Amino acid sequence: MNYLVIIEKVGKDYSAYLPDVPGCLAKGRTKEETLKNIKLSFNVHVQVLEEDGIQLPKPKTEAKYISV
Repeated sequence: MNYLVIIEKVGKDYSAYLPDVPGCLAKGRTKEETLKNIKLSFNVHVQVLEEDGIQLPKPKTEAKYISV
């Protein structure tokens, strides 16, 4: 499955989250570090959900760019 990751510039750093997986967050100094960290965060998040008997939400969010 593929989940949408939103990456935002916050001050000098970056933050990331998955809209379809509430509570799954990460940050880093670069986009690359942030992507690495969100993957790690996602893996831990999935493990915790499984331990709690909660099913991982299916991906449903999409993103499109428009010209303005």
